[in-house]
Amino acid sequence: MVDEAVEGKGPGWRKFVRNHRFAAALFVIGAISACVGAIRVFLWFSGEAQSSGLVPGALASWTMGHVLIFILYLVFWELVLIGIPAAIACVAGWLWWRRLPGEERSLFRSSDGRSRKSKGSNAISTLFFIAFCAKVYIDGNWDTAISSWSFDYIASSIFIILVWGLMIVGIPAAIAGIWWLRKEADRTP
Repeated sequence: MVDEAVEGKGPGWRKFVRNHRFAAALFVIGAISACVGAIRVFLWFSGEAQSSGLVPGALASWTMGHVLIFILYLVFWELVLIGIPAAIACVAGWLWWRRLPGEERSLFRSSDGRSRKSKGSNAISTLFFIAFCAKVYIDGNWDTAISSWSFDYIASSIFIILVWGLMIVGIPAAIAGIWWLRKEADRTP
C-alpha cells in the first residue's frame, strides 16, 4: 500500500487522497452534513423557542434574559444533536489515522516546507458580551425589553465596558511593566 502511494503523482496530499478516496469522501460528506445539520438545528430551535414561549415572538420584546437563555439552550441542542456525533466521528477518524503507517501519514504533510498556521479565534467578543450582560444586570435592565433602551444607554455601556477592560488589563500590565523596568534598572550598572 505504501509502495502505491509513493508511485502516485502530484503533491503528497493529492497522493494521500487518491489512495484513500473513500475516507476523503466520508470526511467531505461528514463536514457538509455537520454544517447543514447545524443550520437545521438552529432553524428548528428558533421555531420551537418561540412556539414554546421560551422567548417572545416579537424581537422588540426580548430582554437580556431571553437572549442569554436562547443562546444557552441553542448551544445545548447543537452539542447534543451535532457536536456529540461529530466528536464521535472525529475520534473514529483519529483512530483510523493512527493505524496508518508513518510513511503514508507523511504524504499528507506539506512538502514545500511552509507552515500553514492560522491564528485561533480570539475571545474578546465573548468576553465583551459577558461584560455587557453584567453591565445590563447591574443597571437593573435585565428584564426590560431591549427595544426600550436608548442609543445613549448602549453607547455609554460600551464605553464603561471598555473602561472596565482597560482597568482589568491595564493595571496588571502597568504593575508588570514597572516591575520589569525596576528589574532592568537594577541589572544595568
